Order: sequence, then structure tokens, then C-alpha cells
Amino acid sequence: RACIAGNQIDVVVNCAAFTAVDKAEDNEELCRKLNEEAPGILARAAQAYGAAMIQVSTDYVFDGTAHIPYKEDCMPCPNSVYGFTKLGGEKEVMQNCEKAMVIRTAWLYSIYGNNFVKTMIRLGKEREKLSVVFDQIGTPTYAGDLAKAIMIIIDNKTFIPGIYNFSNEGVCSWYDFTKAIHRIAGIRTCEVLPIEGSEYPAKATRPFYSVMNKKKIKETYSVSIPYWENSLVKCINLLMK
Repeated sequence: RACIAGNQIDVVVNCAAFTAVDKAEDNEELCRKLNEEAPGILARAAQAYGAAMIQVSTDYVFDGTAHIPYKEDCMPCPNSVYGFTKLGGEKEVMQNCEKAMVIRTAWLYSIYGNNFVKTMIRLGKEREKLSVVFDQIGTPTYAGDLAKAIMIIIDNKTFIPGIYNFSNEGVCSWYDFTKAIHRIAGIRTCEVLPIEGSEYPAKATRPFYSVMNKKKIKETYSVSIPYWENSLVKCINLLMK
């Protein structure tokens, strides 16, 4: 509250979360504090001083059993601690701030921090073979594109509260994603093998289908969304520098 009041904050964008999906299964209390309680605190603080709030959420609020892209009005049905707590965070934000927006995204990566793209490049250089899940489908999302979309929303004269979906355009599996990463990064010494999700040891259940419909955000804010592989090229070029 002191930060928002003292700096005359207009918009709070919450990018923070407990995102270690498997670890969340054994750390439910901490995961709930970070993903649910903290966003609620931010939302109440924003509301107290008339600020807007944008909460970044996830495809994990769904169980991934659909066969057509998820729309914003689809009924959430998480099946992991991470998914349940992120859904709880959405509700906390929407209930406690009049000017609140939730942006659901998926398969996020960038040149910063730990993420799938950087891990696959590292493993591709270290190993001769790599097994990657082929039966989980979604859309990789470059964080730079998400950030640009958020800035378009902030700069827009009209802030329209609600839930929005954002990911890059197109669809692929984790296997296809890895093959593209290696091809673009020039890695040719590692054989990538497709495996079923059931063969990959994971404590938390992953959605098999995480494709989202982005029509709402594109029409409401005239957001132009790049194809996932074009953005991947941009990110890997930056990493190579």
C-alpha cells in the first residue's frame, strides 16, 4: 500500500508466481501463499488507491482434456496444486479489484531465467540422445511478445477488466518444440526421440491439450500475435549473442 500510494502507481502487473509444477505438489502451503494470497493482497492495495491490476495466469487452470482451443468463458478444471492455486489467484484478483484483468498464458520462455528453451539447448549440446514428450500439445509463448501485449493494454485509453488469453499463434508438441529449438540453434549432434507423457516421470499431472483461443484480446486491444516459431527464432538469436 505504501509503495502504490507513495509512487502514485496506476497499474500493478503481477508476474510473480510459484511455477515449479512438480515441487508445488509437496509445497502446497507456500504455493498457495505466492499464487493465491499474495495476488489478493496486491489487488486490495490497488483497489485502495484506484489502480488497475493485471494478473498473469496459466493454462493449468484447465485439465487439458478439451479438443478445441480454450476460450475465456470455459469452466476452469485444474488437476494440480499449481493449477488450483493459480485459479485461486485469479479469483482473489477479480474479487478484490474493480479494474482487474487476468491474462492466461502457456509454455512461457525468454532469454532470462530458467526455461524449456534454454534447458533444451544445454541438453542438446551435452547429450547424444534426448527423449521428449510428443502427446502434450500447446503453444510456446515468448515472454517478449506477452510483455508487448501487456504494454499495449496499459497504453490503451480504455481498460476493459476481465479474463483474456494470450500465447503465440500456432500449435505444437513438446517434441516438435524441441526439434525446432535444436534446428534454429544449429544443434545437430543430439537425436531427439518422442515419448508418451506416461513415460516421463512427473509428480503433477500435465494438461494434454493447452491450446487457447486468443480472439478476445486481439479484437479488444488490436493485439497482433506472432507465430510461435518466428518468435523462437528471435529469442534464440538473442541468446546466441
